[in-house]
Amino acid sequence: MRRKAGTLVPLELAICTAAADFRRQGIDEFHGYLIAKELKEHADNRLLTAYGTLYRALGRLESMGLLASRWEDAMVAADENRPRRRFYSLTPAGEEAVAEAVRAAAEKAGAKKGWASA
Repeated sequence: MRRKAGTLVPLELAICTAAADFRRQGIDEFHGYLIAKELKEHADNRLLTAYGTLYRALGRLESMGLLASRWEDAMVAADENRPRRRFYSLTPAGEEAVAEAVRAAAEKAGAKKGWASA
């Protein structure tokens, strides 16, 4: 069962937002460590509370169709003497989810301003 993009939990929204930021910087794919680093630098540090939280969220986003993933070529990892990484990318549905969340936040902020000034 798919959840609507508007019902993303804060961690899922932060991941999609960071992925959209990566895309604007010319980075189409990212791996778990890169997204964790980005979240620690630019999002609420409490989002990544336990080991595996990030990867469960990435899996949920992929099952929702907001992210796509692929495994890195095993030879690349072997040449660098490290485990293979899974690379994720934001799908068009993920881009729309971020845009929808931004619109909803702007509308909510506008509604609060209108209420406060009335």
